[in-house]
Formats: sequence, C-alpha cells, structure tokens
Amino acid sequence: MFTLTENARQELDAFFADKEKSSIRLYLAPGGCSGPRLSLALDDVREDDVTQEDAGYTFCIDKELWDTIEGATIDVSPLGFLVTPEKPLPSFGGCGCTSCGSGSCGGCH
Repeated sequence: MFTLTENARQELDAFFADKEKSSIRLYLAPGGCSGPRLSLALDDVREDDVTQEDAGYTFCIDKELWDTIEGATIDVSPLGFLVTPEKPLPSFGGCGCTSCGSGSCGGCH
C-alpha cells in the first residue's frame, strides 16, 4: 500500500509548479546512528522497479526494497519529506537513538 498525504501532495505541486513533472524514487538513504531511512529523489523508472501513480505523480522503488517495506506513507515535516515504511526497516547495527551529539552512539541521548 502506498499513501501520499494531502500536505505532501501540496508540497509536490508547489515544487513542480514551474517545471515538468518527473518520476520520484523512494530509496534507502544512509542515516546517522539511527541507521538508514527512506528518502525521495527525482529519478527515472528502471526495469526492476515497482511504480505507482498518485495525484498525477509517478513514484518508483526497487522491487526488492518494496517487498521489504510492504508499502509507505509520504508526508511532510518541518525538515522536508518524511517517508514512513509500512513494515519497519531492518536494524543495520545502529544504536537506535534519534540524536547524535558527537556522531557516534556514545553521544546519543
């Protein structure tokens, strides 16, 4: 399942207001001590992608990653787009904290 919130749609509409729409990729971005996170980028659809249309936008994601997360919700936050997987991402050895004072798990609170 894939969900684009109304707030996220409005942000995309504003971004593409003066340019041609292009496909938007959901991808696994490296993270700090909390581990990788899902993010968005403009990118072409590839042969091994799952695609979905929503509100006039084409979203694509690698099939293997899609099978892992089993869906996603795209919303906005004060820091930009927020992509929340339906099924949590596997732990990749991060300490699980949400802030890194020194960039290492020893600095997490």
